[in-house]
Amino acid sequence: MPSATNENEVPREEIVDQEMADGEFEFEGEIDPNKIQILPGASEDGTAASFRILQEDHTLGNALRYMIMKNPDVEFCGYSIPHPSEAAMNLRIQTYGEISAIQALEKGLDDLMELCDHIEDEYRKTVEEGDYSTVEP
Repeated sequence: MPSATNENEVPREEIVDQEMADGEFEFEGEIDPNKIQILPGASEDGTAASFRILQEDHTLGNALRYMIMKNPDVEFCGYSIPHPSEAAMNLRIQTYGEISAIQALEKGLDDLMELCDHIEDEYRKTVEEGDYSTVEP
């Protein structure tokens, strides 16, 4: 039985195709095309969308939600794990209209990668300097 559709909904394929046509997808390395999926129900203008990210849990979910919410163009971002036995995370993003939900997701992922790189660099620098205590409390 076909599901009811809202007249404001745009098929997810059209949103992704438009974003790719605009040249806004620039990834490095190999990409699993099924890792991130856009769920049905995205807004017509692309400012609100839900995503399903496979093989991820609260570790990425909470950090990514935090980074996306730091973006002043984002109105709402939340995530959920549908079921503990399911290796997937759902993420909902709504923006004020200046950027699309896909752009907000991409910026959040980029910002999180930059943060992780910075933490790794500082950790390695501290280990190389050896300026830390080795005595356990």
